[in-house]
Amino acid sequence: MVSASELQPHPAAQPLVLHALSIGDGILALSQAPGAGGDYAGDLRLIGEWKPSIVISMTTRVEHVILGVENIGSDLQGLGSRWFHLPVDDFQTPGDDMQDRWADVSALARQAMSGGGRVLVHCRGGCGRSGMVALRLMIESGERPDAALARLRAQRPCAVETDAQLIWAQGPRSAP
Repeated sequence: MVSASELQPHPAAQPLVLHALSIGDGILALSQAPGAGGDYAGDLRLIGEWKPSIVISMTTRVEHVILGVENIGSDLQGLGSRWFHLPVDDFQTPGDDMQDRWADVSALARQAMSGGGRVLVHCRGGCGRSGMVALRLMIESGERPDAALARLRAQRPCAVETDAQLIWAQGPRSAP
């Protein structure tokens, strides 16, 4: 639910940018968090016009409070998107407790894209955590890791900020 104070953008508001890539018949995009640029209502309008079937939020509840977007989940669902909250601290990777959830969310996201759907992944800045998840989805969709990373960084140079994020994005490896 958008509050009345969010209806007017901040004078220095930066519009949300969706960094999109084709994945199969669908589109995968990553971005900063809605509201991070100062115009939550405008960001929600842009997302609503883009019509993602799934939005994956990598931001924490603390970040939602800091950004003043505590209702982000219900707001995104109100746009007709399925919302998955997979909170990960900034510059970190998902913990073991998220592996089962990831398997389900990944399967749904890849299914949506294989059917021509759109998936949006965001973190606070639209780089590390969202890039990590976007890269993992690209690899799980059949792309070679090096090629996928190059393609992702051609669209969003800051995608995947740490070695640990890159290792997580490459997924579990079989023992030699």
